[in-house]
Amino acid sequence: MSPVAIKALTAAMAKTGNASSLHTQGRSVRKDVEEAREAIALASGARPNEIIFTGSGTEANNLAVKGFYWSATGQNPQRNVIVIAAFEHHAILEPVEWLEKHEGAVLIYIPITPSGVVDLDALATIITSHAGKIALISVMHSNNELGTVQPIAEVVKLAGDIPVHVDAVQSFGKVGFNFEELGATSATISAHKIGGPLGVAALILRRGLDITPILHGGGQERDIRSGTLNAPAIVAFAAAATDVIAQRDVNYKKVSTLRELLKEKIAHSIPDAQFNGDAPQMLPGVLNVTFPGTESDSLLLLLDAEGICSSTGSACSAGVQRPSHVLMAIGLSEDQARSSLRFSLGLTNTEAEINEVGEKIAGVVARAQAALVRSS
Repeated sequence: MSPVAIKALTAAMAKTGNASSLHTQGRSVRKDVEEAREAIALASGARPNEIIFTGSGTEANNLAVKGFYWSATGQNPQRNVIVIAAFEHHAILEPVEWLEKHEGAVLIYIPITPSGVVDLDALATIITSHAGKIALISVMHSNNELGTVQPIAEVVKLAGDIPVHVDAVQSFGKVGFNFEELGATSATISAHKIGGPLGVAALILRRGLDITPILHGGGQERDIRSGTLNAPAIVAFAAAATDVIAQRDVNYKKVSTLRELLKEKIAHSIPDAQFNGDAPQMLPGVLNVTFPGTESDSLLLLLDAEGICSSTGSACSAGVQRPSHVLMAIGLSEDQARSSLRFSLGLTNTEAEINEVGEKIAGVVARAQAALVRSS
């Protein structure tokens, strides 16, 4: 958490009162929440009444996907098609797969180009082929494993009057994101990705629209997300958002410089390393690398033993490893996907740390390659 968010959270936790109560203490907390809502709206290019607070980005994505689908099919059962990018986060993938299994949704995936960007020509064909039947299109603003920023404005233009949801959890605060300018119907942002606390996020939903809620209760948040508001976390979310937007250009330059340095160090030490994702715009702190002749979990553990944290980007279910669906979507083979790691960089990283990775990566990769040979 950023210092400004910790300070805001600590102060807000000392206050007593439920933001939905009418007494003095409740109204005081409500004032804090509404000021936070205004700050987050300003930071995200939205209007305050478009901000709906949730407990996580996953909840916000579920609310959007299921809410739009149920609203569409409730009006017209034939509008049961959901179109999503093939490399969406599991917070989108699993809700739509659940709707496919339990609610009769027809799921269509937008292909991804080898550079890591949605295929707009393919999307245009999908929209034309399923005219009048699409309930929702969902494309993430930037991919969490590749760092590729997506052409959302073009997606919205192709969609016309079809609702477009955007998972912007990875983008908000790191690259330019303006809800109104994008023209999307809804978007998800989360506090913990920008130095805010865990357990608070927001669904940005265009004003005047109603979707079917997944929670029913007290009617908070436009009766779309009932539940007592986590006021301290919301206040800290706003503090983090205000701070990160003010520093975004400086932060982008610092982190992207570290990313390019890391890329240079790896390329020098491992000449056959392959860097995945090459869009016109990239997130500053994500670098995805394939190390031929290795197994990613071994690499991760060997790096961890050296004090270097990375991620495989893969999902594990019931102890069965699966290659990253993101890397498979851009055309990598299963072996290539299983040989890839994601390095994530942030403001607390230093050039000295990047140099340390550069010094250790060759030895780690050599041990991982040897281990794979022995196990074959």
